[in-house]
Amino acid sequence: MKRTDLLLKMLDTTFDKESWYAPFKPAIEGLTAEQALWRPAGEATKTIWENVNHLIYYKERLAAKLEGREWTNNLDGDKTFFLTEQINDNNQWFAVVERAVMAQQSLKQALSKITLEKLDQHSLEEKLFDIMLHDAYHTGQIIQIRKMQGSWPSHR
Repeated sequence: MKRTDLLLKMLDTTFDKESWYAPFKPAIEGLTAEQALWRPAGEATKTIWENVNHLIYYKERLAAKLEGREWTNNLDGDKTFFLTEQINDNNQWFAVVERAVMAQQSLKQALSKITLEKLDQHSLEEKLFDIMLHDAYHTGQIIQIRKMQGSWPSHR
């Protein structure tokens, strides 16, 4: 298996292809805006919507880098959680979910076109691994929030 094929497969596993853990897309499916905005007690916990914004930002940025496009939307890490306006509106939430899907597709498309030489430059392969681990980490947080709010199935 080529390195890029393995990376593409791993991107799918963290996004929507079930393995031994729940990937990102099923973790946010069926949520309403109200559920995505719900925050447990305490300031330290991000909402599901904030986590999704955060993941979108880093995928869009890496896709631009893989494509050789200039990235001008540089945000401080904390500001990435507020990439989109968060209001209790299902259409707004569904647009964010769609943007997450598009960010994944853009990243996969860019990776599928990249040469191994380019992949080795600028630690791009390492950045891809970081994105996958980052997605898995925040997906776990999303699932935990859903468990706390009672929107995650008890048996899955």
